[in-house]
Amino acid sequence: MLRNLRVIPVLLLPLITSTALAQEHPSLHTHMAAPTGARFMGRMQKTQRMQVAMTLQLRNETQLDAVLQRLYDPSSPDYRHFLSVAEFTEQFAPTTADYIKVVDYATAHGLTVTSHHANRLVVEVEGAVADIEVAFHVNMQTYQHPTENRTYFAPDVEPSVDTGVAVSGISGLNNYITPRPMSLRHADFNQVQANATGSQGGQFLGSDIRAAYAPGVTLTGAGQAVGLLEFGPYRTADITNYFSTIGQPLNVPIINVLLNGVSGVCGTGCDDGEEAVDIQQAISMAPGMKALYVYEGTNDVSILNRMATDNLAKQLSCSFGWLPADPSSDEPIFKEFAAQGQNMFVASGDSGAFTSNGNPVFYPADDPFITSVGGTDLTTNGAGGTWKSETTWIGSGGGTSTNNLPIPSYQAPVITSANAGSTTLRNLPDVAAEANTDNYFCANNTCQGGIGGTSLAAPRWAGFLALANQQAAGKPIGFVNPTLYNIGRSSAYNSDLHDVTSGNNFNTHSPTRFAAVTGFDLATGWGAPNGQALINALAGNNLNGAHTLTPQNVTSFRLDDLFSSTATDNTIDVWPVNGTGAQSWVFSNVNVAPSGNYNIAVSYGPFCMTAASTANGTAVNLQPCNGSSGQSWQVAAASNGNYVLHPANNPALCLDVRNAGTTAGTVVIGWDCNGGTNESWAIN
Repeated sequence: MLRNLRVIPVLLLPLITSTALAQEHPSLHTHMAAPTGARFMGRMQKTQRMQVAMTLQLRNETQLDAVLQRLYDPSSPDYRHFLSVAEFTEQFAPTTADYIKVVDYATAHGLTVTSHHANRLVVEVEGAVADIEVAFHVNMQTYQHPTENRTYFAPDVEPSVDTGVAVSGISGLNNYITPRPMSLRHADFNQVQANATGSQGGQFLGSDIRAAYAPGVTLTGAGQAVGLLEFGPYRTADITNYFSTIGQPLNVPIINVLLNGVSGVCGTGCDDGEEAVDIQQAISMAPGMKALYVYEGTNDVSILNRMATDNLAKQLSCSFGWLPADPSSDEPIFKEFAAQGQNMFVASGDSGAFTSNGNPVFYPADDPFITSVGGTDLTTNGAGGTWKSETTWIGSGGGTSTNNLPIPSYQAPVITSANAGSTTLRNLPDVAAEANTDNYFCANNTCQGGIGGTSLAAPRWAGFLALANQQAAGKPIGFVNPTLYNIGRSSAYNSDLHDVTSGNNFNTHSPTRFAAVTGFDLATGWGAPNGQALINALAGNNLNGAHTLTPQNVTSFRLDDLFSSTATDNTIDVWPVNGTGAQSWVFSNVNVAPSGNYNIAVSYGPFCMTAASTANGTAVNLQPCNGSSGQSWQVAAASNGNYVLHPANNPALCLDVRNAGTTAGTVVIGWDCNGGTNESWAIN
């Protein structure tokens, strides 16, 4: 979607139909063409300049989808072993030859390539309308906007390219809805404002939200970075003024990444409300981050792909939305995010329940590869205090995708008659956070209260994920939705998240949907973060210390050092609970390779649980701790709140109660991971 186009008025040239041309070139699976019945106003001037971005087709996409499945499956040895940009490019990006072919195609049609990308996924070009029309086999036309007092431009048919040119999407051909904040709401919006528990005269500061959602958490986001997607500049003075006015330090370096020729200058008439709020909220949640990156441009594809190729921030936030939805351009980049361990939070919107006839979802809030963030009305235990209660904010964007995006596999099991979700289309939001109009901010050279919206909720979640990624200590969490939905379906749900069960997001277009219910709903998703418990669930508990291990297939037993022996190669089995030291195991991740794995020693000496070999069926026994890979265990969280343990000498194996035995003295072995209950362990 492109903006700030330079217009050179000339006479309209005669209409040339593109229908016949399009038939010779199969149309791309985009949504750029004007809809049927759109009110035609005229042709775009042939000499008008346009900027567009071509997204190339992923290579080996079926294999990529399989890799993503393994990266987010706790029982897989590939769990959270994310790819670097170079690895993603080598395995799944278009070939150099394909990339050059697209560049040559553009230049042969009179277009100027304005930017190259390291992952060979995007080619940005600029050219006259006349050349755009020939290159993409369209007529660029203007239409009367159905709800706004303006015209918009769009092609008459979906674009296409010559056979063999590996392009999947083209953005910048339609400005029906240009990117807009999702969106900052002021206190005159018709909902109740709590205005009672924020520490700035009843208004919430960013630090109040941290105190509510991360009480007692000492993590600050150290070593982490947040990346913000922005379509406008901001005033540095508004950021420094916010923190100085509330008497808090600003220690996070803010780094601007300017794209598409923007200057980054917020001059006369500039409204930096959205950009300033995003920065203030993200930093307040993670005040010790190593950096906050502000990616500003005019084209969503340009910004998103730069976030991917930089790969500097594992938590990203977008408070903007646009139409038409164009997953053919953006979703390949979202898949790269997931493969690299990056997560994009997107504000779900501020107009309540979605409907196709008046309140559509603004893309990319409904894409299956992002985390959609709705809004709540938060109450705390006094000014700047801990969480007390939470209800749905009436403006919380929620419902079913109006862009016909499919339901993802992680979401399908949670759709019920109670939450009234769709079993075929993507449902949103995934989570939520405080968004009522009782927040304090500084923008446009002034500071005030009375601001709200899911635009605040998204960067808050990004800052919270920075805390969890700090705890993960170099092993990124990545795309959080699979983990969040597993948590929501587990017994740990109510300790990890604040389930919002009251309120609704009804509006005039949808007067009876959607109400908050117990569990997942289309008003607040799974709810709001619940401090250290959710951080532990996302990042994995710091398990250092003594624990018992209970196999799920026989919960009255514990992992046991047979006969309490310290003899080399002594058998490790499962045995009824007896409270002895033989059933107490000390976990330590100090100086263990790879980073994040654990040595697991019996409580009464330096004798470690050891996978004796790399073979399927290998003995797991007790040996003097020696730092070998067979004594290094990856402890991966499973969907039911238990854990799966993989030895580093063969991560394809799992700690397994042999033959799923349920008799005392059944030995444990290393066995090919199969998801069985005899490979699922509760650690207490």
